[in-house]
Amino acid sequence: MRQFFSKLSSALHRFLYGRNGADQLGTAMLAAYLILCVLRMAAVLITRSHHAANLFDLVLTVLAAVILWRCLSKNLAKRRAENARFLAWWRPKRARLTAARARRKDRDHRYFPCKSCGAVCRVPAGKGHIEITCPKCGNTLRVKS
Repeated sequence: MRQFFSKLSSALHRFLYGRNGADQLGTAMLAAYLILCVLRMAAVLITRSHHAANLFDLVLTVLAAVILWRCLSKNLAKRRAENARFLAWWRPKRARLTAARARRKDRDHRYFPCKSCGAVCRVPAGKGHIEITCPKCGNTLRVKS
């Protein structure tokens, strides 16, 4: 029995050699797949109709096929280019979300966006009405911290 699993493992390693495997885009697509599965279940429970489930099933099947196709693809250059485009789109959004989460947790400071350039200005909390000068554009804001 042990020899069978050893041969199976070797065959799987040979099959997967030179394939793309999992990357950040594949992981994001898998997360979208799981979210759509939950939404499908909610749609069936809420509407008590399977017409919405049929549409979800079609989308889920296509998404699963694309995930598997990308994972097993041997065209590494194209898959890496797709992943690079995804990361160029996703990284700024993720950085913004991380910064926003950190600002919400910070109780010692207040954050105000500049009305002219959109830069986020940080000031100490509890100082009353103060005037802020934006370090990026020089615009002044009068706010209550």
